[in-house]
Amino acid sequence: MAGAAQRIVALAEQLLGTPVPVRVRAWDHSEAGPPSAPVLVVRSRRALRRVLWRPGELGLARAWVAGELDVEGDLYRALDLMAGLIWERDEQPGSGPGSVAAARSEAASEAGEKADSAPSFGPGWARGALSLARDPASRRAAAELLRLAGPGLPPPPPAEEARRRTGLRHTLGRDRKAISHHYDVGNDFYELVLGPSMVYSCAYWRPDGTLEEAQRDKLDLICRKLALREGQRLLDVGGGWGSLVLHAARNYGVRAVAVTLSREQAAYGRKRIAEEGLADRVEIRVQDYRELAREEAGRSASPRGDGRVTGGPYDAISSVGMAEHVGAARYREYADDLYALLKPGGRLLNHQIARRPLEDEEAYEVDPFIDAYVFPDGELAPIGRTVGLLERAGFEVRDVESLREHYALTLRAWVRNLEADFARAARLTTPGRARVWRLYMAASALAFERNRIGVNQVLAVKTPESGGSGLPLRTRRWTADATADPAARD
Repeated sequence: MAGAAQRIVALAEQLLGTPVPVRVRAWDHSEAGPPSAPVLVVRSRRALRRVLWRPGELGLARAWVAGELDVEGDLYRALDLMAGLIWERDEQPGSGPGSVAAARSEAASEAGEKADSAPSFGPGWARGALSLARDPASRRAAAELLRLAGPGLPPPPPAEEARRRTGLRHTLGRDRKAISHHYDVGNDFYELVLGPSMVYSCAYWRPDGTLEEAQRDKLDLICRKLALREGQRLLDVGGGWGSLVLHAARNYGVRAVAVTLSREQAAYGRKRIAEEGLADRVEIRVQDYRELAREEAGRSASPRGDGRVTGGPYDAISSVGMAEHVGAARYREYADDLYALLKPGGRLLNHQIARRPLEDEEAYEVDPFIDAYVFPDGELAPIGRTVGLLERAGFEVRDVESLREHYALTLRAWVRNLEADFARAARLTTPGRARVWRLYMAASALAFERNRIGVNQVLAVKTPESGGSGLPLRTRRWTADATADPAARD
């Protein structure tokens, strides 16, 4: 009798209509598939039950987080090979991960089981359902997979999955819970992944540079774009562990405030500020940008008597890797609030991941794995939409710089850090969460490399009525390496 791996591969190829591009090793030690390909290890029948009860990306993700699926060999190559099965299949009848779901209801009855009432389907699932329901061979294949998976209800989701969310998206309370899910997982864990810089956004690389050098250069690039000077007031929205405000205060002499919703980030950043003796110039608050905007409305810009370092309006605002949490419905409010917090002539540097535009923007859906395990309620928007909303809020957009390739390099560096000490990373948080970070960062690196997503720095000005932007005629000087060809600085 064929082993479990041979049966899995044969049935998957019958249902998907295409060869399985990776080698498969099952719980009974059987193997099947291309000998030179990375190995997808199916450690338990539970992995099959997860995928059958929740077909597509989320079922696979749950099995991965639970340790029931693994990859031996090059993870990047394995993800690249499997992308066509999981994310990129044509929306043809009977194709794609949704096709498994399509026949499951009838196949489950043939296998003597009851299907759940709310499966998740991939793109084009309705047409795939109709096709498979009419195909006796596909129904038999799905029923055989159900028998191979074994009896029983679907396993519960891993503990690392975000709890079911209720109420409207992007309220103050719901956003706090979403941010805590991602960032309050242990500062020691983030130190291991991010390295000493503790910067959790795209670095700015030179050839043969290190991660620390690239993160330092990114912080300095932001400060130069904002034209920071001694005595100015800087607001950093989503300030993380305080790396940018510390760099700006230390090297440019500004007075800075960072706001974050993560209490663990704030505690870590405040400790760094005290150790550097900058508590009189740098402050980190646990506060939503919307609360800050309401608080600052009508206040003077001078140092105040409430023990805080500084208030608005601000000379410059940075928002680095934070706007992805705002959401489409709230983005205009976000842009309006930042505009109100700036003084006339002030600059905004908005550093934000972007997705490719869709023909039908109403069809956009948040990636189910990212939403469940990484960034609950996070949303990506095309760069054109972001620029348009900033302009409608009153900003004059002066420069847009894509750093897409830089983020791929950054993510690969973080994956190397994680893989180099994975056992310790698992102890610092949980094995499941360490697996989440490894998968999401590796998959994201590939997404940036393949131009499925990008990241952009948008420089905008609250241009006064006089029309003077305060920018030099040749703004690209700030991106020039000091050792570069002078002609490149123009």
